[in-house]
Amino acid sequence: MERIRKYLPYLLLILLVILTVCIWFLILKPKNSPYLRVVFLDVGQGDAIYIEAPNGKQMLVDGGPDATLLGRLSKVMPFADRSIDMIVATHPDLDHIGGFPLLLDNYKVGSILENGAVGTSKESINLEEKIVKKKINKIIAKRGMHIILDDKRNIYFDILFPDRDVSNLESNEASIVGKLVYGENSFMLTGDASLYTENLIEWNENDKTLNSDVLKLGHHGSRTSSSILWLKKVTPEVAIISVDKGNKYGHPHKELLERLSSLHIPFLSTADIGNIVFESDGRKLIYTK
Repeated sequence: MERIRKYLPYLLLILLVILTVCIWFLILKPKNSPYLRVVFLDVGQGDAIYIEAPNGKQMLVDGGPDATLLGRLSKVMPFADRSIDMIVATHPDLDHIGGFPLLLDNYKVGSILENGAVGTSKESINLEEKIVKKKINKIIAKRGMHIILDDKRNIYFDILFPDRDVSNLESNEASIVGKLVYGENSFMLTGDASLYTENLIEWNENDKTLNSDVLKLGHHGSRTSSSILWLKKVTPEVAIISVDKGNKYGHPHKELLERLSSLHIPFLSTADIGNIVFESDGRKLIYTK
């Protein structure tokens, strides 16, 4: 008994260490899930879309206007995960890349997909300097690119635009537009693509390619995006508006809301809901909020 009392503190310490290791193992262990997760992050007046495939591969489309991005990411990414496989800068406007420089300071990023246009703002210049400094693989998006997120489940992101050199286009018109696909479910992600950009894509692609379950409306619900023809060709079950409540631009514009109403397309807004979360098993699309 005396010997047990003598060694009891050491035994308890060993048990505590083992228990701690087990707890951290359970926390950090990757969780296998059949679901593709797509989260339209509430970053205020901007865009940021977090995508996680069942195999754990992650993509972040746009980075919002500022450091708000990091707080939103921490709520949707796995605990202690500080890496993202790919980020996409649809175009170099502040409300789409403003959070990326700070992201690169805090996360390991595998590659960045850009549209090829050169941004002139200090935030854009800062981002490009960090990309070079951290030796992040930079890819220029081109129509026809097929980016595989989960090979086993055939989850991919197809680039529909740019189909040309966009260096001389107006910034919004040069936005990367891509379609995320998992089985029978799909998401059309448009950046700030304008009516002009939509027309170019409609000319290039057939209706089957454009048809999508979820459409992220271009330019935060501006009247300069999302034409009636575009909405008819995409035929979404639901549209997403990434926008800040009471923003100075008046987004979403009345004209855009009237177009949605005329085609009986419901919409969800980050200004009203916060983060908008979808999950898909390749057959059924679930809005989880």
